[in-house]
Amino acid sequence: MYKVFWCKVNKYYLNKWLAYFEQNNQDISKDLIVATCVVTDRAKNKWLREVKLALEKNQKVYITWCGVFEKWEKMSDEQFYAIYPELSEFKNMIELLWEEPGRTDTREVATHEFKTTNLYTKKFVMIQNGCDTHCTFCLTILKRGKNRSRTLEDIIMEINEFVAGGGKEIVLTGINLAAWGSESTRKPEQSKFSDLLHAIIKYTSVPRIRISSLGPEFLDEKFFELMKNPRFLPHFHFSIQSFSDKVLKLMNRNYDAELLDVVLTRIRNLERDDKEFISIGADIITGFPGETAEEFEKTVEGVRKYGITKLHAFPFSAHEKWEPVPAAKLPEQIPFSQRKQRNAKLLAIWDEVRNQFVAKNKWTKHTVLIEQIKWWKFHWWTENYIQIELGGEYKKGDVVEMML
Repeated sequence: MYKVFWCKVNKYYLNKWLAYFEQNNQDISKDLIVATCVVTDRAKNKWLREVKLALEKNQKVYITWCGVFEKWEKMSDEQFYAIYPELSEFKNMIELLWEEPGRTDTREVATHEFKTTNLYTKKFVMIQNGCDTHCTFCLTILKRGKNRSRTLEDIIMEINEFVAGGGKEIVLTGINLAAWGSESTRKPEQSKFSDLLHAIIKYTSVPRIRISSLGPEFLDEKFFELMKNPRFLPHFHFSIQSFSDKVLKLMNRNYDAELLDVVLTRIRNLERDDKEFISIGADIITGFPGETAEEFEKTVEGVRKYGITKLHAFPFSAHEKWEPVPAAKLPEQIPFSQRKQRNAKLLAIWDEVRNQFVAKNKWTKHTVLIEQIKWWKFHWWTENYIQIELGGEYKKGDVVEMML
């Protein structure tokens, strides 16, 4: 059994660990692997509850990824239980894992090993790990280490193997994936991300390509030209965080509202046959220290103006219980109740934008990948990230055309 909390990079490494256990004839069918997340205190509490529930049922639990990393390495038991003392009574039932099998230095970059059946219908392909940006709300640099990229050859090989096995859709992922090829995530001009995308188009035949969360500062002219290719599905997700220059500066982000306007406007106006059905996703933090009501309204207006159709929004988390972030020490801290109110307002406005987008897509044709089968119903996402549930004579992995 396994539980993955949020991160697509975790899904990539989970495949490796399950393959490792399989190849070493280690039966973990009664155990639980937990892919942890530390993006907020709420995220930490969720995986902790899952772990405790399993332990109380006398299951062995393997815990890995951000929750067990410190300064790019797996924590010692002493470090881990000092942060999570509520688990200390279960020490004999817990095993902390490295990021991936056979690699005890997370500063090294992953390679394509431990080939096995893919857990998901789509293939999560990690192209990059780590980040050097030092955003004041984030623990990632303490957990995942500095920016490093997989080789082009290794990425292409993994995609081609997936396609040879019948795979039809990949998702490119990473901690700051558009920084691929650069020395540092603080040097966006060094990014070779567009070169990688061009190589995937040229040297693979995978028909459906998705790209997970993008940093807007890494996108060059070549990127926008490539996005006209219909093999790149019309859903583009950005790590935005705020539309306020003041807040972005306090966050130590590497761009401003003017650049966001350029990038999102260009995405909205891509020369594609499905231009009017392009979906834009965004990560947003509400109630960041120093965010006045006026600054918050700039973010609200951004969601409306650019038509954000998929939103991952959450109140700022100071990580008060475990491992506080630098922004916890900033002045003008906003009460949590107010952070939640702003988040609720933003989600309500997004819901309106989303409903309008879904209505616009009604009675239009889409090709969809069948991903889940539950209770005789099939679950899938359209190319532009509208979820559908419908009965029919299909099987997982089918790509079918249908009227929404």
